[in-house]
Amino acid sequence: MTDSPDQRRWDERYRDTLVHGEPCRVLEEHAHLLPAQGRALDLACGTGGNALFLAAHGLDTEAWDVSPVALEKLADFATQKGLKVHTRACDLTRETPPENSFDVIVVSRYLQRDLCPAIAVALRPRGLLYYQTFVRDKVSDAGPSNPEWRLAENELLQLFPSLVVRTCREEGRCGDLSKGFRDEAWLVAQRPATA
Repeated sequence: MTDSPDQRRWDERYRDTLVHGEPCRVLEEHAHLLPAQGRALDLACGTGGNALFLAAHGLDTEAWDVSPVALEKLADFATQKGLKVHTRACDLTRETPPENSFDVIVVSRYLQRDLCPAIAVALRPRGLLYYQTFVRDKVSDAGPSNPEWRLAENELLQLFPSLVVRTCREEGRCGDLSKGFRDEAWLVAQRPATA
């Protein structure tokens, strides 16, 4: 992978970041849906909390990100914890996961709409997608300020029409705004057995 402004920006952001090892909420709350074995991908992984969680659950786990700095921190942390995570530096605007390659793909707090069809076909039949990212209908300043990097209402459901929805959550600005799951949406969806 060649050096790019995007890579430099994320390298700088992760340079002083500690690896905390926490997975995104959708993965943690729906871990019971994970297969007992298989191949998993944490896409745009950052410091890899999802990858560590997947590896700890016995999956052969890959972690892809544009930042070699984040990936090095992840690899060191995984080694300290006795977990095996295969890291790969790649620019997702130029490279996509191969078709029929993964039993689980996790994407958290990353939105690249034109990558969604490739994500769907990168799943093996019965493969699961866990996706969680920011929405425009927010109650706080968490996440990106540019609305292009946030989902419109119900957009996450529309980005993966070929997959079967297992669960989704998007609460918007309805009800008691001090409670619930706000500022983000999540989806767990499955590729049909005959895809």
